[in-house]
Amino acid sequence: MKIDPTFPDLSAQIARAIRDAIISGDLIVDERLPSEAELAEQFAVSRSTVREALKRLAAQSLIRTQRGAFGGAFVNRLSYEEAYGQQITTSTLLLSMNAVSFDVACEARFALERACAPLAAARRSADTLATMRAEIHRQSQPGLTDEAFCASDVAFHRALVDGAGNPVLSYQLAGAVEAMQPLMNMITFTARSREEIVTLHGAIADAIEKGDGPGACRQLEALERYTVTLARSVMAERAKA
Repeated sequence: MKIDPTFPDLSAQIARAIRDAIISGDLIVDERLPSEAELAEQFAVSRSTVREALKRLAAQSLIRTQRGAFGGAFVNRLSYEEAYGQQITTSTLLLSMNAVSFDVACEARFALERACAPLAAARRSADTLATMRAEIHRQSQPGLTDEAFCASDVAFHRALVDGAGNPVLSYQLAGAVEAMQPLMNMITFTARSREEIVTLHGAIADAIEKGDGPGACRQLEALERYTVTLARSVMAERAKA
C-alpha cells in the first residue's frame, strides 16, 4: 500500500489504499490492521493523519475498532443492510447537488423498480403482500398527513423491491426508492390525487398476488405516467406564478 506524499489530503489517500486492499482481498474479513504507529511509519505520516484515515473507513463501515489488550482496527464484514443507509445518503446528495431533472430521476427509479416486479410476482410471500396491503390501507385513511402518506408510499414500494428476494437489487434500489420517491412526493403532493395513487397501488399489489409480473410492470408504467404528467403540470404552474 502506497501513497503520493506530494498530493494533498494524505488521510484520504491512506483510506483509499486500505479500502483497495480490502476490496482486492489482500486484507480479509476480521483481519487486524497494523497499529496506528505501524501505519504511520509505513505511510511516513503522523499518527493523527492515520487516525483520520481510519475514521473515514469506519464511517464507510469497512472497519470496526475494538478496545482492550486484543483491540485495534479490524476489517469489517459489511452487510447489505448496513450499506443501505450509505446508498440512500449518496443518492440523496446526487439528486440535491447535481442538475438531475425530475423526468430523469423518475425514469431511472421506475425502470429499476420494473426490473424487480417480475421477481416479486414469482417469489411473492404472505409477508410481502401483507405489507403492501397494509400500506394501501394506511394511505386510504382520510386524516393521514402528507408526511405520513409519503412514508407509507416509500414503504409500499420498498416492500415490492424487497419482495424480489434479491439483496443486491434491494441495495441498488435503496437510493432509487428512499431518495427519489420523497423527491417526487415533495414536488407533486400539492396536486396529486391520493385516490388515484391508492388505486394504482392496489392494481400493482393485485398483479403481484396473482403472480403476474408483466401486469405489475404495466401498472408501474401507469404510475410513472401519472407521476410525470402531474409533476410537469405542477412545474408549469410554478413557472407561471
